[in-house]
Amino acid sequence: MRKLTPLEIEKKRHTLEELKNIERHPIYVLLDNVRSVYNVGSIFRTSDAALIKKLYLTGYTPHPPRKDIEKTALGAIESVPWEYHKNPIDVIKSLREKNVKIVALEITDESIPYYEIKPDDFPICLIIGNEITGISDEVLSMCDFSVEIPQFGIKHSLNVAVAYGIAVFELVKIYITSQARVK
Repeated sequence: MRKLTPLEIEKKRHTLEELKNIERHPIYVLLDNVRSVYNVGSIFRTSDAALIKKLYLTGYTPHPPRKDIEKTALGAIESVPWEYHKNPIDVIKSLREKNVKIVALEITDESIPYYEIKPDDFPICLIIGNEITGISDEVLSMCDFSVEIPQFGIKHSLNVAVAYGIAVFELVKIYITSQARVK
């Protein structure tokens, strides 16, 4: 075994032009008042890797153009479709019109483990909340259900970018596996 060189890795990746014609996974992501530019940049990078359909930045979530986001995102601002909207409710209403399920990544009295999402739940919008206060009550009230990442230590939460990475790649896995069964 040997590590691939950066050139070998690059040959396996899509170009920005190719991405325009590739069908993305039916996963939308909405950031509800995420405050850290570094978390936003990291979420852009993870969103590129997961090939999500679109990233919505809402509220006071920092958004491009900002050099600190771009530095952390490492070019993903160009490869991930994204929009900024002040009001997350407008985005949720628009997604609902497209029959997208709205799912909070939040510990609630009704949340289920993140790996229990069903293939029927797609297309899906995963909502990620503020690092301290989580998803606002107003946004949470509009969600179809909530998922959580089980915690086995003394802490009850993860960094939002880390939690997002865990959840979005599980969504990708569930979706890809369901599509393989159909074929």
